[in-house]
Amino acid sequence: MYHAKNPSRSSFVPIRTLSYHVRLWDQPQPGQAPLVLLHGWMDVAASFQFVVDALSQGHFIIAPDWRGFGLTNANGADSFWYPDYLADLDALLDHFSPDTPVNLLGHSMGANIAMLYAGIRPYRVRRMVNLEGFGLPATRPDQATVRFIQWMDQLKAPYTTQLKNYASLDAVAARLIKNNPRLSPGKAQWLASHWSMEVAPGLWQILAEAGHKRTNPQLYRVDEVSSVHRHITAPTLMVEAEDDSMALLWKGQFTRAEHRQRLQAVPNLRIEVLPDCGHMLHHDQPQAVAALVEAFLQ
Repeated sequence: MYHAKNPSRSSFVPIRTLSYHVRLWDQPQPGQAPLVLLHGWMDVAASFQFVVDALSQGHFIIAPDWRGFGLTNANGADSFWYPDYLADLDALLDHFSPDTPVNLLGHSMGANIAMLYAGIRPYRVRRMVNLEGFGLPATRPDQATVRFIQWMDQLKAPYTTQLKNYASLDAVAARLIKNNPRLSPGKAQWLASHWSMEVAPGLWQILAEAGHKRTNPQLYRVDEVSSVHRHITAPTLMVEAEDDSMALLWKGQFTRAEHRQRLQAVPNLRIEVLPDCGHMLHHDQPQAVAALVEAFLQ
């Protein structure tokens, strides 16, 4: 199994009626901006351990488990909304860095949240790093009715969206490798131990609320997102994986070319493409990601 060179410590912070689990690495340093790491959908804060271990310098690092993921509770919520993630992040920064702008890094869903936050609270973000945060396919107003119907119907049948259970930690690790064949068995075992929990002998559950699988009734309005992105003042680094995960995921509904077009709304942007990696580039190429990030933060 993988052995962390720089293990995190856990803190539980009261945020908006929730007990938020936050992983912390190293200690705050006078005059140094904290580095805030935001994980993606169906992931956990521990996912960044490989990149943290690859960093060459000391950084005070803050990485929350989003509500309903990892060890952060959800207070019985059966749906999850982007505005809540933004407000949670705002409250977390109030707690950990009320007066100092942070370096903000997000992966996938976490990067989309970070980009919105950087446009909404630009004075709180010193540097912005987006790892594979592409946004979503554009929607049309005439899709709203069907989306609301799907969401309400799913709420009436809660057990149809329960997450799969596993018989062993090895089985969880195998699932992670199936999702990302580049992941080594040792890293998969380590991630599985943070991505899941044994709730009874021979019964391992993924640390995520089933409600994350439900249809989101909110439409993804590209014009609104682009309007927010235009207010980003922080220098922004977009890191894409060489493997086109968008083509596999969206099957033509949303392309990398369309994503690049949207990025033109970001005022101060640099794009890097990392070779030999997929969507989980922070697992596949942690040294390369760490080197890019440290050079950019300087």
